Amino acid sequence: MRVVIYSRVSTDRQVHDSQLQEVRTYCDRRGWKDAEEFSDTASGAKTNRHGLDALMALVRRGRVDAIVCFKLDRLGRSLAHLAQVIGEFQTNRVALICTSQGIDTSATNPAAQLQLNILCAVAEFEREIIRERVNAGLKAARARGIRLGRPSTLMKYLPHVRALREAGKNVSEIARELGLAYSSAHKLCSALAERMM
Repeated sequence: MRVVIYSRVSTDRQVHDSQLQEVRTYCDRRGWKDAEEFSDTASGAKTNRHGLDALMALVRRGRVDAIVCFKLDRLGRSLAHLAQVIGEFQTNRVALICTSQGIDTSATNPAAQLQLNILCAVAEFEREIIRERVNAGLKAARARGIRLGRPSTLMKYLPHVRALREAGKNVSEIARELGLAYSSAHKLCSALAERMM
């Protein structure tokens, strides 16, 4: 068996250790030595990941018999992407084994296939719930008047704009003198006018 191990964490603050320990132990129990390992530190929503891309290249060249990972959501959280990846595994006769979820498609097993499809749908549902909560939180913050996003860097030009306006310069001249886009200079002049009211 040509076996590949795949692990993924979402951020640099997380480590692969617990996933890899369980998966390596599983491979040892099955007698699969010398399993090649691929890993990523990226969101599961990203379809392009260095480790996964390298793994898929081996799959497409027929150099893998089985892929072992800790959980299905380590491969991805988008139902469409998971379906595509799993479809490629099936096309290339590559088994998928998720050690913590009891998924093993190395044998023709209808129960494992059903479980796999259900888990794909649950992973997508979970992701949509999280997205919905985040969007609701952002909407509530906006309703409370909280300004979101990075702070504007334009306001540092306001003292210069004030001096140029007092010197009788128009918006075009201010934009040219400060090296700003016309729209940015216009925004600053408007902000200045509002403050002077």
